[in-house]
Amino acid sequence: MRFMIIVKASQESEAGVMPEDSMVAAMAEFHEQLASAGALLDASGLQPSAKGCRIEYRDGEPLLTDGPFGEAKELIAGYTLIQVGSREEALAWTQRFPNPGGPGGNAEIEVRQLFELEDFAPGEGIQRFRALGTV
Repeated sequence: MRFMIIVKASQESEAGVMPEDSMVAAMAEFHEQLASAGALLDASGLQPSAKGCRIEYRDGEPLLTDGPFGEAKELIAGYTLIQVGSREEALAWTQRFPNPGGPGGNAEIEVRQLFELEDFAPGEGIQRFRALGTV
C-alpha cells in the first residue's frame, strides 16, 4: 500500500523562508529511517505557490493562472511517498514525522492512500497504465 504524507504549507513556507538546519537534519534522519526500513519511495519539498501555476477548466476550456494561491493552509509545502503494509503502519510512520513547525510550533500533516491499478475495474485504460510500468 502506498501513502502520501502531505506537509501543509505555512505562511513561512509560502514566503519562501527556508527551514533551519536543525529541521533539515531532523527530516533527513526521519527519511533515512524510512529508507532503511525499505518504505521510502520519494520525498521532496515544493517551492512556494508564487512560483507555480494552476490550470482550471471552465466550460471545458483550460484557464492558466499564475500563483500565489489562496490561504497557505490549503496548499502543500512538501510530501513523502511511502510503501507500507497497512494504514496503521503509515500512520505510525507519520506520527514520527518531525513537526514542520519546529519544536512547539503549529503545523498540519495529511496522510492519503494512493490508488493502485487493482482498485480499478479492468479496461483498456488500466492496461495502458500497466504497460507503462510506473504504477
